[in-house]
Amino acid sequence: MTFMPRMTSQTRAISPTRPLRWRRWGGAIADVWHVHGEAGAGGFYRSPDPRLVVFLGAQAEALRLRTTPGGAWMEGIGAFYIPAGMPLWSALPEERDYAHLDFHLEAGPLAQRLRAAGGTRRMDEAHFLATDSRTQPLAALLAEEVQTPSRPDMMLDGLLSALLCEVLDLGATEAEPRRGGLPPHVIRDLRSHALSALHRRIDVAELAALAGLSESWLTRAFKQSLGTTPQRWLTQLRVEAAMGLMTDTPMGLAEIAAAVGFADQAHLTRAFRAAQGETPGAWRKARTRVIASNHGSLVQERP
Repeated sequence: MTFMPRMTSQTRAISPTRPLRWRRWGGAIADVWHVHGEAGAGGFYRSPDPRLVVFLGAQAEALRLRTTPGGAWMEGIGAFYIPAGMPLWSALPEERDYAHLDFHLEAGPLAQRLRAAGGTRRMDEAHFLATDSRTQPLAALLAEEVQTPSRPDMMLDGLLSALLCEVLDLGATEAEPRRGGLPPHVIRDLRSHALSALHRRIDVAELAALAGLSESWLTRAFKQSLGTTPQRWLTQLRVEAAMGLMTDTPMGLAEIAAAVGFADQAHLTRAFRAAQGETPGAWRKARTRVIASNHGSLVQERP
């Protein structure tokens, strides 16, 4: 049976500016869209098949994307892989024209391509990539072949495999991803949310939902952007909040531990010692002596 693309889409204020061009080969269908979006335009998309999308040029850098209704918008995305069944929302704050190359992929041949490339990335995880100098030439060649065919399917298949390697960040070894960190606005949103909820348990799934990403992608992006894991980042925020309370309030350590989300005072002590090299009690005493000393100096200098 011939593979056919299937997708549910609902768009507003988006209209094509050129006829749709498409080409089919070996478990893949590629189409090239040229569209005009009004300010406030957007859409909702869900496909039962995996998709790979590359924006052509820099026209779509202002386009915002997210995979959960209340998640943070991602900006500056140049290409992305979206797994089968995952919803996707888009929003365009300002009027502009843009074009994109859209691949509808059959699951079986896609898995074969990934195995041939030595990839172990899960097909059920989304991947987003900023505008990239490596993907753009590949996408441009593919878009040209879709719109004006002149080369055999073998060329398109090789270019598609190369694009998958770039967007999914498949390397020669199982090293950490090379790029694809969190945008600054997403880090700010995550930090603001975490600080408002430090008193309770916060898991990676909650942060991933807020960012509109999968848990594994968020963990890799954290490593790229902040050099740590989401769990360690949360622990550091809790330690910093505890330091503020120890300095500015007379609260006991057990009370402070509960206020910033540690299980108990012993948990606070272990995390604090690992981060600061001393116990919270010792740190607080030293800090209190410094404050008292400085206060005494100020009093003595008064006329």
